[in-house]
Amino acid sequence: MAKPTYFRIAFLIFTLAAPSIFAAPPKIGVFIPGVREGSPIYDNLAKGVERYAATVPGTVVRIFEAGFNQAEWEEKLTSFTATGNFDLVITSNPSLPSLINRLAPLFPRQKFINFDAFGAGNPNLHTVLYNQTEQGYVIGYLAGLVTVSDMAGANSAKRVGMLIGQRYPVMDRLIIPGFERGLKAADPAIQLDVRVLGNWYDATKAAELTKSMIDAGADVILPICGSASQGAIKAAQDAGKYLVFFDSDEYHRAPKTILACIALHQEELAFSSLNEAFKPGFPYGTARIVGIKEGYIELLDRHPSYQQGLPAQIRAKVAAAIEEIKNGRLRFPVPTL
Repeated sequence: MAKPTYFRIAFLIFTLAAPSIFAAPPKIGVFIPGVREGSPIYDNLAKGVERYAATVPGTVVRIFEAGFNQAEWEEKLTSFTATGNFDLVITSNPSLPSLINRLAPLFPRQKFINFDAFGAGNPNLHTVLYNQTEQGYVIGYLAGLVTVSDMAGANSAKRVGMLIGQRYPVMDRLIIPGFERGLKAADPAIQLDVRVLGNWYDATKAAELTKSMIDAGADVILPICGSASQGAIKAAQDAGKYLVFFDSDEYHRAPKTILACIALHQEELAFSSLNEAFKPGFPYGTARIVGIKEGYIELLDRHPSYQQGLPAQIRAKVAAAIEEIKNGRLRFPVPTL
């Protein structure tokens, strides 16, 4: 009589340890607050979900693009959730936790994961915020070293530009301060010129603003303006100046103009999070912060464009700064958003 008892215990333990084997394949809704094409952060979110789905047969994935009109996101997210078709809705944007919190009482059983955002306390929401202060610092330090160098496109003005789609808390409290801190680490005299595009798609206006910054003395510019960045690339190429990029690998767009890219590994974050999200004990209701040390922010310094476009002494100084972050000697606490 003992054997069946032991068998039942073993079966129960195995069932609890591997619930996904016995549960129905998950149904996942991907809410993109924008469009996938031309937006690497959203494209990589979708790729991570698709990659997960490929490993779990039967997984259902629906990707919804909400467009650029932020005023419509809450209504569209509510309608998307109201279908009741999803075990989990996954998204990425700093503005989404407040929208999710407002609609949560209407859908008390719906689970959400929100990347590139911070918000704790909702028992059905888990958020993950990238430490974009340290991301900004690294690429700012690099840009600062370039602007005070004797590289062909550098001048004596000690001025660096930044073209942003719009202002929002993460931009104002993490990215810009981190970028400026990096510039000042290279040379305290460097000035930052920030221009606001007002949208994420107007390449013509982006080109005009980039040219204006260059005319004012900027020789390195960081565009964070979505698909409008094509205009910044054209203006920088025409003027023989430099760009550095956030969030994804953009070297292929202008190898001699784009000196460096510091990427968010959003695809990997989505994939790894989904591998845990349907298991008991997943920390819904909590928020976490990830960065360079955790491997979700990375300067793509092995790319040929980086290796060939930057002098060895600049690459060495940037590598040393990254090592200081990894070993904890250089810290960037994330302020309250």
